[in-house]
Amino acid sequence: MDIELAVYGVPLAMFFAAYGFSRSREHARSVSLLAESLEAGLGEPPTLHPVIDLAKCMGCGSCVSACPEGEILGLIDNKATLIEPAECIGHGACKAACPFDAISLVFGTETRGVELPVVGPDFQTNVKGLYIAGELGGMGLIRNAIEQGRQALNAIAARKDATTANMLDVFIVGAGPAGMSASLGALEKKMRCVTVEQEELGGTVAHFPRGKLVMTQPATLPLVGKMSFREVSKEALLDFWQQSVRKTGLKIQFGERVEEIRPLGPNKGFEIRTTSGAYTSNTVLLTIGRRGTPRKLGVPGEDQSKVVYRLIDPAQYAGQNVLVVGGGDSAIEAANALAGEPGTTVTLSYRSGAFARCKPKNRAKIEANRSEGRVNVVLNSTVKSISDRSVVLTRKLDDGARTVEIKNDVVIVCAGGILPSDFLRKIGIEVETKYGTH
Repeated sequence: MDIELAVYGVPLAMFFAAYGFSRSREHARSVSLLAESLEAGLGEPPTLHPVIDLAKCMGCGSCVSACPEGEILGLIDNKATLIEPAECIGHGACKAACPFDAISLVFGTETRGVELPVVGPDFQTNVKGLYIAGELGGMGLIRNAIEQGRQALNAIAARKDATTANMLDVFIVGAGPAGMSASLGALEKKMRCVTVEQEELGGTVAHFPRGKLVMTQPATLPLVGKMSFREVSKEALLDFWQQSVRKTGLKIQFGERVEEIRPLGPNKGFEIRTTSGAYTSNTVLLTIGRRGTPRKLGVPGEDQSKVVYRLIDPAQYAGQNVLVVGGGDSAIEAANALAGEPGTTVTLSYRSGAFARCKPKNRAKIEANRSEGRVNVVLNSTVKSISDRSVVLTRKLDDGARTVEIKNDVVIVCAGGILPSDFLRKIGIEVETKYGTH
């Protein structure tokens, strides 16, 4: 009996001891990451995200390891917990991996609502003839967006309503994954179609940092075929899409922004006004992102080409005087990235007196760059005006406001975007606020 205990009992005890230690370490790490998220004011997920039914969760950790986005979920007291809520992109892999059906995917929370347009199963809104697919409808994942764009276009092509022959069959707004998929579908079906994009091909993906790995799943593009990527760099994915556009002959009108969409009446189509002209179309498909239009400063000189609203490649600003405006993670990450470029002078302007809503690691890094002289941080400041070679800042001090002029070649404004909810309501589209619901 003692021999059997030694042969079987000791290894078993060692296994359980190792397992308990591993779980204890996982618990401590998860508690720490969740505390950091809450301290940084990043406790609310921005879009679709998992909600865990603690009564069903058995703490197996399948959801934790299934998430392809990193340490988004963790185990606390042997229960799955969203420990980095602001980083969750609604991938849904956690729900699929859960063997106990303990995870639901919802929009918004009890304290923070998410506004979404109301769309039917065919992606049509309450405004007949106007469709929405992709990120604007709440599905920002590449594969889902591609599939939604394809399905929405098929629904438009199958319409039985009366159409006007001298109008476009469909006017597509946006050339991200959903817009590109729909546009290729329209080309395949030989529909009269115009696609406009206010920025560049790829939508949100085009604005990812250089070298960022993009998680996706196999998807099928009309006229192109299967897209088999699972993990691919931003540059490689954009290159694939650009090659697809060239090979198929797809025409997209870049640098053109929609200013107004006006319904002409039941089954009478729409009039669309853009920065380049006017169009009439039987249907409209919106495939724009939820970020909407970048929030501007509204100061003299902002219309200059040296003013941009996101950082894509820090290397292009090497040796220049750059002003970054903002105090969130995007602004701080931009300033930190620029600080590593040779000969670049970086100034970070933020209207508040402290960086409250950013990740602790970003805050620590900006403080290190500030103390080492790589970034000039100007708190309690706003941009007053922008000229060709300089920028004037207004800074609030204890003894009043003062202005300071600094040399400048580039201004990068990271002040977020204006959600398109008002734009949708103006057209007549019903928008509802989700508070932790499907």
